[in-house]
Amino acid sequence: MISALARASAIDLASTRLGAPDRDRPSRRRERAWVRAAQSGSHEGMEALFRAHWAPAHRAAFLIVHDAAAAEDIAQEAFLAAIRALDRFDRRRPFGPWLHRIVVNRAIDWSRARALRREVGEQVEGEAPPQRPAGWSDEVVAALATLDPDQRAAVVLRHLLEYTPGEIAQLLELPRGTVNSRLRRALDRLAQELEPPNAEALPGAERPGAEPSPAEPPPAAPPGGAPPEGPR
Repeated sequence: MISALARASAIDLASTRLGAPDRDRPSRRRERAWVRAAQSGSHEGMEALFRAHWAPAHRAAFLIVHDAAAAEDIAQEAFLAAIRALDRFDRRRPFGPWLHRIVVNRAIDWSRARALRREVGEQVEGEAPPQRPAGWSDEVVAALATLDPDQRAAVVLRHLLEYTPGEIAQLLELPRGTVNSRLRRALDRLAQELEPPNAEALPGAERPGAEPSPAEPPPAAPPGGAPPEGPR
C-alpha cells in the first residue's frame, strides 16, 4: 500500500505543485471504482486516487500552514491515513471531502502548534520559501497569512476547494453560524490588508464596508431673511 503511494508521489510531486484548481475532476462512477479497487488492495486504485486528489489537498495544506515542506508532509500523511482507513469508508460518498477534512484538520493543528512554540519563545525551524498558487496573487497569499488558522481554513475550503458554508460546517463538525462568522471576519480582515496604503488620502475614497460620509448640510438662512437661492 505505502509503496504504491510512494511511487505515485515520486511521479507527481514535482509536476503537481501549487497550480490552478482542477476542473476535470473524476466522475463519481470512476472514483467509486478506484476506491473499490484500493479497498481490495489494488496499487493501481491507490495511485489513481492519489493522482486525482493530490494537487488540491497539497494546495489547501500550504495555504493554511504557509510552509512548503510542512504542507507536503501534511498532505502525504493525510493520504496515508485515508488509505489505511479505506475499509471503513462508504463508497457511496465522495472521497475528496473525506480527504480534505483530514488535511485541513491536520493543517490547523500544525499551525496552532507552531504559533504556541513561538509564543513561548521556542526556536522553530525556518520556513521553506512560499509557493504561490496560480490565480492567487502574492498580495492575497501574504494577506491570508495574517489570519488565524481557523479563518484561513474557512477561506481555503470556501474559495479554493469551493465548498458551501453548509458543507464546511459538516466537514469541520461546526455550527453553520460559526463558519459564517469565520468567513465574514476573514474576508473583512483580507479587505483591510489588501486596501491600498493611500486609499484614505484619495478624495472621496471609502474603505470597504465603511459607512458613507454624511452629506454636507445646506447653508443656513441669513437672520431675518429668506434662504439663499441655489443654482437654477
